[in-house]
Amino acid sequence: MSDISFEQALQQLEQIVVKLEQGELPLEQALEQYEQAVSLARISQQKLQQAEQKISKLLQQQGQESLVAFQPQEDE
Repeated sequence: MSDISFEQALQQLEQIVVKLEQGELPLEQALEQYEQAVSLARISQQKLQQAEQKISKLLQQQGQESLVAFQPQEDE
């Protein structure tokens, strides 16, 4: 399953969320869907980390500043 793209994993995650939110799945199927969602979330996180590492490496090669962690602004 790790050979799927980030976009495919995200799309599958969204589909699973819709199914789970409907609340119509039997318990066993809901658990299977949840397990698949956890796996897809891990794959997505790994792909994001890989992309971040590539970007950092490219920035370093070009002598530019490094990446800074995103800090969302709090609503006032």
